[in-house]
Amino acid sequence: MPIALFALTAGAFGIGTTEFVIMGLLLQVSTDFHVSLPAAGLLISGYALGVAVGAPVLTLATRRMARKTVLLALMAIFTLGNIACALAPSYEALMAARVITSLAHGTFFGVGAVVATGLVAPERRASAIAIMFTGLTAATILGVPAGAWLGLHFGWRSAFWAVAVIGVVAFVVLALFVPRDAKIGAPATALRDELAVLARPQLWLGLAITVLGFAGLFVVFTYIQPLLTRVTGLSDAAVSPVLLLFGGGLAIGNLLGGKLADRALVPALLGTLAAMAVVLGAMDLVIRMPVPTMVFIVLLGIASFATVAPLQLRVLEKAAGAGQNLASSLNIAAFNLGNALGAWVGGMVIERGPGLEALGRAAALLTLAGLGVALWSRALDRRGASPQGVAVNA
Repeated sequence: MPIALFALTAGAFGIGTTEFVIMGLLLQVSTDFHVSLPAAGLLISGYALGVAVGAPVLTLATRRMARKTVLLALMAIFTLGNIACALAPSYEALMAARVITSLAHGTFFGVGAVVATGLVAPERRASAIAIMFTGLTAATILGVPAGAWLGLHFGWRSAFWAVAVIGVVAFVVLALFVPRDAKIGAPATALRDELAVLARPQLWLGLAITVLGFAGLFVVFTYIQPLLTRVTGLSDAAVSPVLLLFGGGLAIGNLLGGKLADRALVPALLGTLAAMAVVLGAMDLVIRMPVPTMVFIVLLGIASFATVAPLQLRVLEKAAGAGQNLASSLNIAAFNLGNALGAWVGGMVIERGPGLEALGRAAALLTLAGLGVALWSRALDRRGASPQGVAVNA
């Protein structure tokens, strides 16, 4: 694989760390700003909604710029946003800083995924996407546990200062190794041609699969710190090692999903979503027992990130042509809408429903809904028709 691909991975690591690090800091932030746990969880929803808005808007606004320039500008926004998070004097200021930071996220991964697929042979596109998204895996393996440890020992603000430093390093790596190559330069397409992809019903079904399928993970993962400490009975110090286990599962699942999608995309998509629903549904059976909970955490990491490459490649496949940048960014937005939906559903289950222990059931239902949409999309593929009866391009 070309070294430029690993430069994209470095950028993904920085952005993934800032997205997920708050999950290991919810209790500290909640206490510091005197807000409820579900309110602290909205810091994840706010970030995710910022990604959903920023991804298509910034992608269209930067469509005529060289992709390397876009990636560097986004990494600069990311770094400044994390500095603002570290300095936030109030809950509202932290929310605003999180939203500003999130604007870089969707377009970075959307443009980065297109660049990654342009760096390799066509038969290795899913693996290239998986390698770039390994940055998210590494963020979970290293960045999130390290952030939780920093928050425990030095306060939650120290985690955001550390992420800002990661942003500076990622900026330098991208500047050095991503080439200004015509092969991965931005095509001079008209806005009308970019937007034409939005008329494809199968694209919207692909985005719906991503939102619903991935939401299940964040019903549980958003509240992983209180789950582990208040239900499983682990100590605060044990949260970081458990997050390391989750990250190890992500590493396995991410690469596995890429390889499966390269072999057979639709079976990989259906199989990984089904596996994720099964794992989430089993949470209620094990969450009060420490050792089975550790096994569950690893399996959740494997199952959840095995879906990433199939979900992203499915959308890229349905958006071949001038609108691929926009479609790719929209799918990153869809991932984050799933994050926001999952965090909100989890908050409702905690605040107005049966509580923390029931999160697995709600999560499994959301992922099963995503699987249902995927089965509908496959049926339309086989009939060669969209929901409106119009032929769909593969």
